[in-house]
Amino acid sequence: MSFKLGTPACFDSRVIPLPNLECVKDYFSWRQEDAHRNSLNAHCYWMLRKKGVSARVATRQLEGQSVSWKNELLFSENINYNNLPSWQKRGIGLYYSSCEKTGYNPVKNQEEQAVRNKLITELELKTGAEYQEWVISLLQKI
Repeated sequence: MSFKLGTPACFDSRVIPLPNLECVKDYFSWRQEDAHRNSLNAHCYWMLRKKGVSARVATRQLEGQSVSWKNELLFSENINYNNLPSWQKRGIGLYYSSCEKTGYNPVKNQEEQAVRNKLITELELKTGAEYQEWVISLLQKI
């Protein structure tokens, strides 16, 4: 997948001081589950809206419904939520990673190694314990 300049983007970010790594794992796990729940609701909501259902009625139809009910609603319109790209269901991860790069130093008239930060976009986030371990591994690199 490639992103082009002018493509709409949405970011949900916060700065939250957490006292220990266990709280960090819990927080990010909760945020991932929240993103998943919001994604399912949004897919259902906009499917209903595209069918001509008003915003108020679509919202009321979804209130209190189970995950399986929402999946069946989407499936009735030939949308298999489980087959959607994971970035649509769980969001993406953005983080910096250090890498060495060869550059040219004009003052010394020679090539030199430099450490640069590269922005990484992770479209396929893991879930559960694998996700928690990945989050902690990023923090340990700081």
